[in-house]
Amino acid sequence: MKIMLRTLLFLIRGPARFLGFGSPTNRAREQPRPRRVQRAVVALGVVGMLVGISLISIGTYDYLSSSEASIPDKPRVLDYRFDPGGIYDRPVGVVTPTPEATPTPTAEPTEAPVVAPAPPPPLRDSPFSLVIDKIGINSTVFTYGLDANQVPEVPLNPWDVAWYDFSARPGTGSNAVFAAHVTWNGPAVFYYLDQLVVGDEVKLLGDNGIELVYTITESYLVDPSDPATLSVMHGTEEDVITLITCGGTFFYTGDPTFGGDYTNRRIIRATLQTISEV
Repeated sequence: MKIMLRTLLFLIRGPARFLGFGSPTNRAREQPRPRRVQRAVVALGVVGMLVGISLISIGTYDYLSSSEASIPDKPRVLDYRFDPGGIYDRPVGVVTPTPEATPTPTAEPTEAPVVAPAPPPPLRDSPFSLVIDKIGINSTVFTYGLDANQVPEVPLNPWDVAWYDFSARPGTGSNAVFAAHVTWNGPAVFYYLDQLVVGDEVKLLGDNGIELVYTITESYLVDPSDPATLSVMHGTEEDVITLITCGGTFFYTGDPTFGGDYTNRRIIRATLQTISEV
């Protein structure tokens, strides 16, 4: 830009001197008037032409300089993006994402074998009775559980038989546990239980007409203070029933309900033989 301005001044200074404006000598020199006018016209034309050329050059330079400064750098195209709803097929300056790892195919899980649902209990929810013909028992069975101290509850009368709901339902393949009193101010429902022997029958008869017949396989006494005694109420692989009552010798304890206790417990174990409708 400075070079062009100096050139323009030089070009203007030359014609001015030629006309006698820049030199005292020229101003003192007298020339014929017509010739001076002719030279002045020519000089002014040349100066106007040079000034026009200079202005055009300066304008062109400024335009190019400002245009180059205003043109932003083109973004570097790194990838094409085809966003749904965006501008398709046009490059945008986005970083190529790291390719996602191809998931390792896993073996399809094999279907678990279909297990047939267990058959419903033969007695279902029907009330049923415990029948032992040999010793004249035919008593209604009621459902009992554990008290607040996790001790099996017992009937508070001499004639009911308890089935414990923490044991198996009769006829479902495991150990169904029953209990009743041997005495209650006199003989109670299990008073003659000690007279049963191996081979005797015990029946469960439901109000729905289903009868389960069991055969006695064991009869023995256990110590109630021995923790191992609780095993008689555990589940079994065979379909059995377990009858529990007091046995041994009675002794007074001053208990307001029962008056006393027995030294042992009588255990009768019987195995399922048949299930039939009567």
